[in-house]
Amino acid sequence: MTQPKRGYAICTTPRSGSNYLCELLESTGTLGNPIEYFSPAALRVRGLPEFSGDREARLRQALCLGATSNGIYGLKLFVDHFDDMARTHWISKLPALSFVYLTREDVLGQAISAARADQTRRYRSTQPAAGPSVYDARAIRSNLNYLVTADARWRAFFARNGLAPLLLTYERVADDPLSAITAIAARLDPDGKIEIDRTKVSLKIQRDAATLAWRERFVREHGDPGYLDRPRPPSPFWTPLRSAIKGVVMGRCGKR
Repeated sequence: MTQPKRGYAICTTPRSGSNYLCELLESTGTLGNPIEYFSPAALRVRGLPEFSGDREARLRQALCLGATSNGIYGLKLFVDHFDDMARTHWISKLPALSFVYLTREDVLGQAISAARADQTRRYRSTQPAAGPSVYDARAIRSNLNYLVTADARWRAFFARNGLAPLLLTYERVADDPLSAITAIAARLDPDGKIEIDRTKVSLKIQRDAATLAWRERFVREHGDPGYLDRPRPPSPFWTPLRSAIKGVVMGRCGKR
């Protein structure tokens, strides 16, 4: 068994290109084998033991299977996985842990991709679609709200803990994969030259004409430059302010 020495956690949100980034990293043979070790559903798809009710076992599996022979390990997680594993104090149990924060500049495109994937059950280009996707504005809006909230939670986590993660974007990884991989490697100091083995990278971009059509329709029907989206749930600033305003109004006008 490889003894893990140092590694990284890719902190991200769905449809950010994280599966592609993980394939690139794994293809090098020296930068760990990052997957969603904290997600029983993801492990089931990969044919790995789920340990659904045993979170400590999931953590052990991440260190065991997530490491390459040089002792570098990797894993990927969403905010939901973090919430599920919080009580294990997993960060303190992973040696020399670095953080990679993967985002996507085109958040609407990300929300549309998530809505379509939820319908087709096709989360990777190598998976067959379970059925067609049908335009659903409500699903797009729901995913949009979830994604911006999840991103805000990651940013708050890094800020509150004084962490400076390596920032990568979907667009950078897609445009210059080697640059993204090299940036991660620079934090891990692996031996030898870092090279991507393209024969081990199978994922392709799933964006197509339907994606563009959904975008145009959603912006046409739901775009409103006069409205600033409100955070859900209400921000800490707005809640006491709203209560104060209500108190003033009730004090002046009395109860009806």
